[in-house]
Amino acid sequence: MLRVGDLDRSLLFYTDVMGMKLLRRKDYPSGRFTLAFVGYGEEHDTTVLELTHNWDKNHYQLGEGYGHIALGVEDIKSTCSIIAARGGRVVREPGPMKHGTTMIAFVEDPDGYKIELIQASPKNSLT
Repeated sequence: MLRVGDLDRSLLFYTDVMGMKLLRRKDYPSGRFTLAFVGYGEEHDTTVLELTHNWDKNHYQLGEGYGHIALGVEDIKSTCSIIAARGGRVVREPGPMKHGTTMIAFVEDPDGYKIELIQASPKNSLT
């Protein structure tokens, strides 16, 4: 996930310059942010990039725009259980995201980087 200061400018870059497709976009008014997912193929077949636009911030210093890695998973509760059983650290148990209904969880790698797990929907790899 990358935080972007101007979502329209970023979408033009990733679609027109990089040749990706805008796969979906959703506004979260209560959280004052928009998520846009871009990629070279459908979400259930390929890796996609999540662009997050926080409405009240239009610029990030290089490096502070990085958010976290996000992975779509088939069964978020089972995935978290497996990760924990293997010695991984689940830092946010599965549950709905703060400003929506999508089920998410977070795990932390050995260096402290966050990895978001997103419950896959039947239609998309990421919801």
